[in-house]
Amino acid sequence: MLKYEVVASDLRNRIESGQYKANEQLPTIAEMCKIYGVSEITVKKATEQLAGIGLISTRKGSGSYVKGDVGAFLRDPSAEMSGQMAGFKAEHEQLGAEVTSLVKTFEVIHPEPEVAERLSADAADFVYRIVRVRLADGMPLVVEYTYMPISIVPGLRLADVESSIYEHIEQGLGLRIDSAHRIVRAVMPTPQEREWLGLAPDTPLLEVEQVGFLDDGRPFEYSVARHSGDRYSFHAVAKH
Repeated sequence: MLKYEVVASDLRNRIESGQYKANEQLPTIAEMCKIYGVSEITVKKATEQLAGIGLISTRKGSGSYVKGDVGAFLRDPSAEMSGQMAGFKAEHEQLGAEVTSLVKTFEVIHPEPEVAERLSADAADFVYRIVRVRLADGMPLVVEYTYMPISIVPGLRLADVESSIYEHIEQGLGLRIDSAHRIVRAVMPTPQEREWLGLAPDTPLLEVEQVGFLDDGRPFEYSVARHSGDRYSFHAVAKH
């Protein structure tokens, strides 16, 4: 392996073993140069590789940070890590569609253990729980189950949930959405989802489980979106 690959591999092993924990800052470039006996260019290439696979985030003038818990996403071979975070509303409006939302649930709860783990939160924290049916030109396409920490996304209103939560985060709160870790799988709908999406009993769904991150590495969203299998396709680009 090349020197930067050796450094990247060691850092990844330390992160996955828990030596460097979620949201923890990595050693500085100068410190890593001493630890590994390599140049700044080598360290930068190593951290760029880890950032490229979604394991860490880097902030200019601040350093590199381990992203929130993504263990399940890294272990799952179907995981796709994407920096394309337009959101349903922006994505479909770019196609000329009118986007609307039917809000089924908008409440504040203490997170279940799995949700707390995905958001690097504590069970005593408060999170929004949002269930929405998203429509494009009146056609129901997806049921979204979304959880967001109130401490990171304060002031969320029903009007934001009906329109675009991402707009509230970026325009209202001045935060920068950076990337997402996703797992895509095929599932069968629940009776409630069949009713909401107007599906035949044997129509499968394409489920996208996602943890969204801000540019400082904090997880701000855990969501499960269940798309109608006959109305949605998932596109990704893989590089060797």
